[in-house]
Amino acid sequence: MNETLYVQLLDLACGGLLLTSVLVLWRREVAVLIRVFAVQGVVLAALVAVLATHESSGELWGVAAGILVLRAGVLPHLLRRALAASGDTQRETRPLVNVSASLLVAAALTLLAYAVSRPLVALAPSAATQAIPIGLTVVLIGFFVLVTRRRALSQLVGFLLMDNGITAVGFLTTAGVGLIVEIGVSLDVLLALLVLQILTVRMREAFGDTDLDELRELRD
Repeated sequence: MNETLYVQLLDLACGGLLLTSVLVLWRREVAVLIRVFAVQGVVLAALVAVLATHESSGELWGVAAGILVLRAGVLPHLLRRALAASGDTQRETRPLVNVSASLLVAAALTLLAYAVSRPLVALAPSAATQAIPIGLTVVLIGFFVLVTRRRALSQLVGFLLMDNGITAVGFLTTAGVGLIVEIGVSLDVLLALLVLQILTVRMREAFGDTDLDELRELRD
């Protein structure tokens, strides 16, 4: 792969990561959020595949395949099962921040990510490190979703967006991480999701809803 094609494909993959993160802010339907997260898993796997091709690394190709299976297949499937099992509302009806304000915040977070990551990019300028701000933006947007959505499953999507962003930053910073490290992190995320899925179902069975504001009212 020549350098020009490498940069173009890398930019395309990073653009896909950013676009899917913004779509999560734009849409309110939980089922749609899960589909967008699955698409982001495909894009993340494509990003790692581009790095694998550039580095001629079979190990990275294995990681890319693992990411595709886990983040575009297994995790979205578990989220869909949690949504179906909980009988949760299909739409985020009362988010703390509306769509317009969320998109403005996303723009501000993007600028913040570029400002914060500038020293890191300057340490080792390359096509991969130039894309680090995009990964950091995905982390910040995921955290924003986590703290502004009311539905438990919407917050789960925010948590998983953060993990995708952290993974992207890790690969862009180091041009790949060890296969064992990535497997360990992925298993941790899978375990966390399984636990949160069980808690969501239990909340629905015990209280009849997973809207966190309504659960606070029960406490009061």
